[in-house]
Amino acid sequence: MSVSEIVVDIKELNKKFGDIHAVKNVSFSIKKGEIFGLLGPNGSGKSTTIRMLCGVITPNSGKGTLFGYDLKKDIEAIKSHIGYMSQQFGLYGDLTVMENLAFYGRIFGMKKKEIITESKRLIQLAEISGKENALAKTLSGGQKQRLALSCALIHNPKLLVLDEPTAGVDPVSRRQFWKTIVKLSAQGVTVFITTHYMDEAEVCDRVAFIYRGDIIDIDTPEAFYEKSGFDNLEDIFIAHELSNQHKSQLMSYKEMKSKLRGSEGKV
Repeated sequence: MSVSEIVVDIKELNKKFGDIHAVKNVSFSIKKGEIFGLLGPNGSGKSTTIRMLCGVITPNSGKGTLFGYDLKKDIEAIKSHIGYMSQQFGLYGDLTVMENLAFYGRIFGMKKKEIITESKRLIQLAEISGKENALAKTLSGGQKQRLALSCALIHNPKLLVLDEPTAGVDPVSRRQFWKTIVKLSAQGVTVFITTHYMDEAEVCDRVAFIYRGDIIDIDTPEAFYEKSGFDNLEDIFIAHELSNQHKSQLMSYKEMKSKLRGSEGKV
C-alpha cells in the first residue's frame, strides 16, 4: 500500500471509560476506494473506534489522520468528508423520501438544486425509484436501510462509515445493501464498516478482527483463508479466540449435528 493511497491512518488509539479500557492501542490504515471491515462481537470496541474516527469522542491517547486532517485538531473538516450510518437509521417517519434527503442535504449546507440532483441519483442507486413521495415509515425495512444510506451519501462524502448497518435486516435486503456498497467502492468511495456478520464481511478488501478492545489481526479474507486453513471468516475469528489447546473445540454448525447428536444428526 503506497503512502499516497492512504486516506485513513490511525496509530495506537486508546479510549477508557472509567476503569473500562474499551479500545487498546488500535492501529490501522485504509486506502482510497477500499472496503475495510472491523469485525468482532458485541462489546468488542467497534462502535467506540468508529466514534473516535468520526470525532464524536476524543481518544485518551494515540493519533490519526483522515484525508490529511488531524483526528484531534481538525474535527469539523473531517466531519464534512464523512457519511455516517448506524443500525439505528435516523430517518424521520413522517417525512417523505425526498424530504428526508432534503433535510440531510440542508444540514451539510447544500443548495436546493444540488439536493434535487443528488437525491435523484441516490434514489436510483438505492433502487427505491417510485417511492420519492412515500412517507419513510411506510417503507419496508430494506428500503428504509437504503434510504438511510442515501441520506449518509447526500453530500458526496469521501469516506462512508457504517456501524453495523445490516443488524436485524433480512438476508435479501443485506445482499442488496452490499451490492450498493461495492458499487460505491468502485466509484472511489472509501468504506469503513463494522459488523458481527462474518459472511458478509467476506466482501471486504481487508478485515481487522477486534476483541475486547484489541486488534488481533488484519489481512485480506483470502490471506486469512490461506494461512488458517479455514474457508470462512467466522471459523477463523473463533479460532483466534480459542487458545491453541482448545482449538479442537471449534466445529461448524453442520458438524454440531453429527458430533453432538450422533452420526445421523438426530437426537
